[in-house]
Amino acid sequence: MATGEDDHAHHQGLAHDLRVLSRRRMLGMVARGAAGLSLIPVLSSCSGDDGATVDAGTGVDASAGADGSTVDSGAVSCSTIPTETAGPYPGDGTNGANALTLSGIVRSDITTSIGGVSGTAAGVPLTVTLTLLDSTTCAPLVGYAIYLWHCDRDGNYSMYTGAAASQNYLRGVQITDSAGQVTFTTIFPACYSGRWPHIHFEMYASAAAATNGSAKVAVSQLALPKAACDTVYAQTGYSTSVSNLANVTLASDNVFSDGSTLQVPTVTGSVAAGYAAALTVAIRA
Repeated sequence: MATGEDDHAHHQGLAHDLRVLSRRRMLGMVARGAAGLSLIPVLSSCSGDDGATVDAGTGVDASAGADGSTVDSGAVSCSTIPTETAGPYPGDGTNGANALTLSGIVRSDITTSIGGVSGTAAGVPLTVTLTLLDSTTCAPLVGYAIYLWHCDRDGNYSMYTGAAASQNYLRGVQITDSAGQVTFTTIFPACYSGRWPHIHFEMYASAAAATNGSAKVAVSQLALPKAACDTVYAQTGYSTSVSNLANVTLASDNVFSDGSTLQVPTVTGSVAAGYAAALTVAIRA
Protein backbone atom coordinates (compact mmCIF):
# COMPACT_ATOMS: atom_id res chain seq x y z
CA MET A 1 0.00 0.00 0.00
CA ALA A 2 1.31 3.41 -0.90
CA THR A 3 1.55 5.68 2.10
CA GLY A 4 2.82 8.87 0.53
CA GLU A 5 5.78 8.78 2.92
CA ASP A 6 9.26 7.67 1.85
CA ASP A 7 11.12 8.36 5.08
CA HIS A 8 13.35 5.34 5.75
CA ALA A 9 12.42 5.38 9.42
CA HIS A 10 8.88 4.35 8.54
CA HIS A 11 9.95 1.16 6.80
CA GLN A 12 12.42 -0.48 9.17
CA GLY A 13 9.66 -2.75 10.41
CA LEU A 14 9.38 -5.12 13.35
CA ALA A 15 13.09 -5.67 13.90
CA HIS A 16 13.62 -1.93 14.34
CA ASP A 17 10.72 -1.68 16.79
CA LEU A 18 12.12 -4.45 18.95
CA ARG A 19 15.58 -2.89 19.11
CA VAL A 20 14.12 0.25 20.63
CA LEU A 21 12.69 -1.71 23.57
CA SER A 22 15.21 -1.16 26.34
CA ARG A 23 16.86 -4.03 28.14
CA ARG A 24 15.64 -2.54 31.40
CA ARG A 25 12.02 -2.71 30.25
CA MET A 26 12.30 -6.32 29.13
CA LEU A 27 13.99 -7.44 32.36
CA GLY A 28 11.44 -5.53 34.36
CA MET A 29 8.59 -7.27 32.61
CA VAL A 30 10.10 -10.68 33.35
CA ALA A 31 10.79 -9.83 36.98
CA ARG A 32 7.32 -8.48 37.60
CA GLY A 33 5.72 -11.39 35.81
CA ALA A 34 7.72 -13.99 37.75
CA ALA A 35 6.71 -12.37 41.02
CA GLY A 36 3.03 -12.17 40.15
CA LEU A 37 2.45 -15.14 37.90
CA SER A 38 0.61 -17.19 40.50
CA LEU A 39 -1.74 -14.29 41.12
CA ILE A 40 -2.92 -13.84 37.54
CA PRO A 41 -6.23 -15.54 36.75
CA VAL A 42 -6.48 -17.40 33.46
CA LEU A 43 -9.87 -17.05 31.83
CA SER A 44 -11.55 -19.48 29.51
CA SER A 45 -15.08 -19.39 28.19
CA CYS A 46 -17.20 -21.11 25.64
CA SER A 47 -20.45 -20.35 23.97
CA GLY A 48 -23.71 -21.70 22.72
CA ASP A 49 -25.15 -20.57 19.42
CA ASP A 50 -26.97 -17.72 21.16
CA GLY A 51 -23.65 -16.15 22.14
CA ALA A 52 -24.03 -16.74 25.90
CA THR A 53 -20.77 -17.70 27.55
CA VAL A 54 -20.39 -20.97 29.42
CA ASP A 55 -17.64 -21.72 31.89
CA ALA A 56 -15.31 -24.33 30.43
CA GLY A 57 -14.82 -26.04 33.77
CA THR A 58 -18.32 -26.04 35.22
CA GLY A 59 -20.66 -25.71 32.25
CA VAL A 60 -22.52 -22.96 34.12
CA ASP A 61 -24.16 -20.37 31.92
CA ALA A 62 -22.59 -16.95 32.49
CA SER A 63 -25.60 -14.75 31.81
CA ALA A 64 -25.31 -11.35 30.18
CA GLY A 65 -26.13 -8.26 32.17
CA ALA A 66 -28.42 -5.49 30.97
CA ASP A 67 -25.45 -3.70 29.44
CA GLY A 68 -24.42 -6.78 27.47
CA SER A 69 -21.58 -7.74 29.81
CA THR A 70 -20.87 -11.36 30.70
CA VAL A 71 -19.20 -13.03 33.66
CA ASP A 72 -17.01 -16.11 33.63
CA SER A 73 -15.85 -18.08 36.68
CA GLY A 74 -12.24 -18.28 35.48
CA ALA A 75 -11.67 -21.99 34.83
CA VAL A 76 -8.49 -22.91 32.97
CA SER A 77 -8.66 -24.69 29.62
CA CYS A 78 -5.69 -26.02 27.67
CA SER A 79 -7.62 -27.44 24.76
CA THR A 80 -6.04 -26.44 21.47
CA ILE A 81 -7.89 -23.58 19.81
CA PRO A 82 -9.20 -24.46 16.33
CA THR A 83 -7.18 -23.35 13.34
CA GLU A 84 -9.13 -20.88 11.23
CA THR A 85 -8.57 -19.06 7.97
CA ALA A 86 -6.69 -15.77 8.06
CA GLY A 87 -9.24 -14.54 5.53
CA PRO A 88 -8.61 -12.49 2.40
CA TYR A 89 -7.29 -9.43 4.26
CA PRO A 90 -4.51 -10.67 6.56
CA GLY A 91 -2.05 -7.86 5.92
CA ASP A 92 0.79 -10.26 6.75
CA GLY A 93 2.41 -10.46 3.32
CA THR A 94 0.65 -13.66 2.26
CA ASN A 95 -1.97 -11.77 0.25
CA GLY A 96 -0.46 -8.50 -0.85
CA ALA A 97 -0.11 -5.88 1.89
CA ASN A 98 2.23 -6.53 4.81
CA ALA A 99 1.63 -4.50 7.98
CA LEU A 100 4.27 -6.55 9.78
CA THR A 101 7.03 -4.61 8.03
CA LEU A 102 5.75 -1.22 9.20
CA SER A 103 7.76 0.68 11.78
CA GLY A 104 5.58 1.01 14.85
CA ILE A 105 3.58 -2.18 14.30
CA VAL A 106 4.61 -3.46 17.76
CA ARG A 107 2.04 -1.60 19.84
CA SER A 108 -0.86 -2.07 22.21
CA ASP A 109 -3.11 0.69 20.87
CA ILE A 110 -4.11 -0.21 17.31
CA THR A 111 -6.80 2.41 16.80
CA THR A 112 -4.59 4.72 14.72
CA SER A 113 -2.63 4.31 11.49
CA ILE A 114 1.17 4.36 11.50
CA GLY A 115 4.11 4.61 9.10
CA GLY A 116 3.34 8.10 7.84
CA VAL A 117 -0.40 7.49 7.49
CA SER A 118 -2.82 9.50 9.61
CA GLY A 119 -6.22 8.14 10.52
CA THR A 120 -8.09 6.88 13.57
CA ALA A 121 -10.77 4.20 13.64
CA ALA A 122 -14.00 5.39 15.27
CA GLY A 123 -16.13 3.07 17.38
CA VAL A 124 -17.00 1.81 20.84
CA PRO A 125 -13.76 1.18 22.80
CA LEU A 126 -12.65 -2.42 23.27
CA THR A 127 -9.60 -4.00 24.86
CA VAL A 128 -8.66 -7.56 23.93
CA THR A 129 -6.49 -9.63 26.27
CA LEU A 130 -5.21 -12.98 25.02
CA THR A 131 -3.44 -15.47 27.29
CA LEU A 132 -1.29 -17.84 25.22
CA LEU A 133 -0.66 -21.31 26.65
CA ASP A 134 1.07 -24.52 25.59
CA SER A 135 -1.80 -26.95 25.05
CA THR A 136 0.35 -29.88 26.24
CA THR A 137 1.59 -28.44 29.53
CA CYS A 138 -0.76 -25.47 30.13
CA ALA A 139 2.38 -23.37 30.69
CA PRO A 140 2.38 -19.74 29.50
CA LEU A 141 4.15 -19.21 26.18
CA VAL A 142 6.57 -16.35 26.82
CA GLY A 143 8.14 -14.21 24.12
CA TYR A 144 5.70 -15.22 21.39
CA ALA A 145 4.45 -12.58 18.97
CA ILE A 146 0.70 -12.24 18.47
CA TYR A 147 -0.52 -10.29 15.45
CA LEU A 148 -4.15 -9.18 15.75
CA TRP A 149 -6.41 -7.49 13.18
CA HIS A 150 -10.08 -6.91 12.41
CA CYS A 151 -12.49 -4.77 10.39
CA ASP A 152 -13.56 -1.25 11.34
CA ARG A 153 -16.98 0.06 12.35
CA ASP A 154 -18.09 0.06 8.71
CA GLY A 155 -16.94 -3.50 8.04
CA ASN A 156 -13.85 -2.46 6.04
CA TYR A 157 -10.34 -3.81 6.49
CA SER A 158 -7.44 -1.38 6.47
CA MET A 159 -4.96 -1.78 3.61
CA TYR A 160 -7.63 -3.54 1.53
CA THR A 161 -11.25 -2.38 1.35
CA GLY A 162 -13.44 0.71 1.13
CA ALA A 163 -12.46 3.94 2.82
CA ALA A 164 -10.02 1.99 5.02
CA ALA A 165 -7.87 0.87 2.07
CA SER A 166 -5.54 3.85 2.52
CA GLN A 167 -5.20 3.21 6.27
CA ASN A 168 -3.37 0.58 8.32
CA TYR A 169 -5.18 0.91 11.65
CA LEU A 170 -6.72 -1.99 13.59
CA ARG A 171 -3.57 -4.06 13.10
CA GLY A 172 -0.81 -4.60 15.62
CA VAL A 173 1.71 -6.96 17.20
CA GLN A 174 2.35 -7.62 20.90
CA ILE A 175 4.93 -9.86 22.57
CA THR A 176 3.63 -12.20 25.28
CA ASP A 177 4.83 -11.44 28.79
CA SER A 178 5.78 -13.88 31.56
CA ALA A 179 2.11 -14.82 31.96
CA GLY A 180 1.73 -15.42 28.23
CA GLN A 181 -0.49 -12.35 27.95
CA VAL A 182 -0.92 -9.50 25.51
CA THR A 183 -3.49 -6.70 25.52
CA PHE A 184 -4.66 -4.62 22.58
CA THR A 185 -6.64 -1.39 22.75
CA THR A 186 -9.01 -1.18 19.80
CA ILE A 187 -12.66 -0.62 18.83
CA PHE A 188 -15.59 -3.00 18.62
CA PRO A 189 -15.66 -4.33 15.04
CA ALA A 190 -18.72 -4.37 12.79
CA CYS A 191 -20.77 -7.33 11.70
CA TYR A 192 -20.54 -7.46 7.94
CA SER A 193 -22.69 -9.51 5.62
CA GLY A 194 -22.24 -13.27 5.90
CA ARG A 195 -19.92 -13.36 8.92
CA TRP A 196 -20.38 -13.47 12.68
CA PRO A 197 -18.56 -10.54 14.41
CA HIS A 198 -14.98 -11.69 14.83
CA ILE A 199 -11.32 -10.78 15.37
CA HIS A 200 -8.38 -12.46 13.63
CA PHE A 201 -5.06 -13.30 15.27
CA GLU A 202 -2.01 -15.34 14.44
CA MET A 203 0.91 -16.48 16.56
CA TYR A 204 4.65 -16.58 15.92
CA ALA A 205 7.27 -18.44 17.95
CA SER A 206 9.38 -15.30 18.30
CA ALA A 207 9.26 -11.61 17.58
CA ALA A 208 11.96 -11.99 14.94
CA ALA A 209 9.78 -14.46 13.02
CA ALA A 210 6.79 -12.12 12.87
CA THR A 211 7.62 -10.46 9.58
CA ASN A 212 5.57 -12.60 7.19
CA GLY A 213 2.53 -14.80 7.66
CA SER A 214 4.30 -17.78 6.16
CA ALA A 215 6.20 -18.13 9.45
CA LYS A 216 3.16 -18.27 11.76
CA VAL A 217 2.78 -21.25 14.05
CA ALA A 218 -0.98 -20.90 14.56
CA VAL A 219 -3.90 -18.79 13.35
CA SER A 220 -7.45 -18.48 14.65
CA GLN A 221 -10.36 -16.12 15.25
CA LEU A 222 -12.40 -15.11 18.26
CA ALA A 223 -16.20 -14.75 18.09
CA LEU A 224 -17.74 -11.83 19.96
CA PRO A 225 -20.72 -12.67 22.21
CA LYS A 226 -24.15 -11.72 20.90
CA ALA A 227 -25.24 -9.82 24.00
CA ALA A 228 -22.38 -7.33 23.70
CA CYS A 229 -22.87 -7.09 19.93
CA ASP A 230 -26.56 -6.24 20.31
CA THR A 231 -25.74 -3.43 22.72
CA VAL A 232 -22.88 -1.98 20.68
CA TYR A 233 -24.70 -2.18 17.37
CA ALA A 234 -27.52 -0.03 18.76
CA GLN A 235 -25.02 2.85 18.87
CA THR A 236 -24.45 5.51 16.22
CA GLY A 237 -22.25 4.34 13.37
CA TYR A 238 -23.09 0.63 13.63
CA SER A 239 -26.51 0.65 11.97
CA THR A 240 -25.66 -1.76 9.14
CA SER A 241 -24.37 -4.28 11.68
CA VAL A 242 -27.87 -4.68 13.15
CA SER A 243 -29.37 -6.22 10.00
CA ASN A 244 -26.21 -8.18 9.22
CA LEU A 245 -26.19 -9.78 12.67
CA ALA A 246 -29.88 -10.65 12.34
CA ASN A 247 -29.03 -12.78 9.30
CA VAL A 248 -26.21 -14.88 10.77
CA THR A 249 -25.67 -17.16 13.76
CA LEU A 250 -22.66 -18.96 15.12
CA ALA A 251 -24.22 -22.13 13.74
CA SER A 252 -24.52 -20.71 10.22
CA ASP A 253 -21.21 -18.84 10.13
CA ASN A 254 -18.76 -20.50 7.72
CA VAL A 255 -15.92 -20.35 10.28
CA PHE A 256 -17.61 -21.02 13.62
CA SER A 257 -20.30 -23.47 12.47
CA ASP A 258 -18.14 -26.46 13.43
CA GLY A 259 -17.92 -25.24 17.03
CA SER A 260 -16.92 -22.05 18.82
CA THR A 261 -16.50 -23.37 22.35
CA LEU A 262 -12.89 -22.23 22.65
CA GLN A 263 -13.27 -19.01 20.70
CA VAL A 264 -15.87 -16.87 22.49
CA PRO A 265 -14.17 -14.55 25.00
CA THR A 266 -15.44 -13.34 28.32
CA VAL A 267 -16.68 -9.79 27.70
CA THR A 268 -17.33 -7.21 30.41
CA GLY A 269 -18.06 -3.50 30.37
CA SER A 270 -20.46 -1.06 28.80
CA VAL A 271 -20.74 1.39 25.92
CA ALA A 272 -19.92 4.30 28.21
CA ALA A 273 -16.92 2.69 29.90
CA GLY A 274 -15.77 0.56 26.98
CA TYR A 275 -15.65 -3.21 26.75
CA ALA A 276 -12.96 -5.71 27.70
CA ALA A 277 -12.66 -9.15 26.08
CA ALA A 278 -10.46 -11.90 27.55
CA LEU A 279 -9.69 -15.26 25.99
CA THR A 280 -7.30 -18.09 26.78
CA VAL A 281 -5.63 -19.40 23.62
CA ALA A 282 -3.87 -22.75 23.79
CA ILE A 283 -1.70 -23.91 20.89
CA ARG A 284 0.69 -26.75 20.20
CA ALA A 285 4.05 -25.12 20.87
